[in-house]
Amino acid sequence: MDDLTAGSTAAPDNTPRTLNIEFRGNGMEYFKIWIINILLTALTLGIYSAWATVKNKRYMHANLFLDETNFRYLAEPLAILKGRIIAIAAFIAFALLSQIDPIVGVILIVALVLAIPYFTNQSLAFDRRMTSYNNIQFRFKSTYAEAFMVLYVWPLLGLLSLGILYPMALLKMNQYLVKNSAYGTTSFDFKASYKDYGMIFLTIIGAGLVLGLPCLAITSFFPSLTMVTPVVMMLGYIGLILYFMTQTHNLFFRSTTLDEHSFESQISMGGLGLVILINALLTMITLGLYLPAAKVRMAKYVCSCVKMNTVGCLNNFAAAEQENISALGEEFGQVFDFAL
Repeated sequence: MDDLTAGSTAAPDNTPRTLNIEFRGNGMEYFKIWIINILLTALTLGIYSAWATVKNKRYMHANLFLDETNFRYLAEPLAILKGRIIAIAAFIAFALLSQIDPIVGVILIVALVLAIPYFTNQSLAFDRRMTSYNNIQFRFKSTYAEAFMVLYVWPLLGLLSLGILYPMALLKMNQYLVKNSAYGTTSFDFKASYKDYGMIFLTIIGAGLVLGLPCLAITSFFPSLTMVTPVVMMLGYIGLILYFMTQTHNLFFRSTTLDEHSFESQISMGGLGLVILINALLTMITLGLYLPAAKVRMAKYVCSCVKMNTVGCLNNFAAAEQENISALGEEFGQVFDFAL
């Protein structure tokens, strides 16, 4: 806190800097936490799951460094446990009432669908609020209407428009996540446009046609190569998926700003594809035991590709006023499986 005070009173330093983002976790360390959490959760019939959630998130946050300073996860297990108990009780009541009276079940389903945007907002607000950097917590504040639009209306419009509005649906979702977030009292902004996402989708459609039509022609005129074309098409479409993932992730980071500070991202198809391939193979070989190490490997790769361009010091952010945000929203999201 003394550093923050000193930073706010010192003369402003507007020197541009590029800060590295690093994830310093270790796969074996995280595996030990992960496996102990699973065992204790099973032994306590799920009660320990709140402590497991906090331990997992604290490890991931504590090993995420920006400019040699790590993030922190501040939530307490008891707060999460209380929210989880209420959410599970509500789910059991929902299931029982649905079995007893189908009409009541339909009404409850409609009520749940209408409640999802509210609990999504609460879940994101809680998660942001429990994350801090340099003793300043993040925030998230959105309206019910905006959450309803990005969760239901824009995806539906994308479907009804035969995909034309899918880039807009993705843009609106990312704007919702970024522009409603803040670091202390300073809000993030998102600079991407419909055109930016539209170009990614058009490139994928064009590449898909270029890949598909020759394969169709080869199958028609060279029947002996019929067994080869599915393999070629599968590899081609895996490439398109990797292209979509890398381009949308890079665009997301490059379009995000915090005051005068910005981000850059250089996630590559080859690098991401290699990480996914290694993770998939080792996870299958170990029957799932490699999952925590896979998460660490992916975090290390993504963080190594992202940097933050700053103008001046990161200590000059004012902490937002304390807000009492319940963990209930996040737990409803996990129990009913609609958390972002």
